[in-house]
Amino acid sequence: MNPRQLQQMAQQMQRQMQKIQEELGTAMVEGSAGGGAITVKMNGHRELQAITISPEVIDPDDVEMLQDLLLVAFNDASKKAQEMAEQRMGPLTGGMKGIPGLF
Repeated sequence: MNPRQLQQMAQQMQRQMQKIQEELGTAMVEGSAGGGAITVKMNGHRELQAITISPEVIDPDDVEMLQDLLLVAFNDASKKAQEMAEQRMGPLTGGMKGIPGLF
């Protein structure tokens, strides 16, 4: 492969990567805890978009439970967002994992 072809391939990959990044910014995942009593929505960049808390899990005498449920829901959404990003980036980056210093 000549240098020009290599440069064209790199530019094409960059355009594809940018498109995927834009898509991840609008794609949503949802994490939950307490049987759906708390839900957390996050985009593919793992930015928090919304939190929904059912009134029945709000107990002023048990704030720690609410905190624990929020952590579980947030971590669930974060894991799903990470998996979604890896799945969408996989076809683009799959062949480059063996190149030292890239991934």
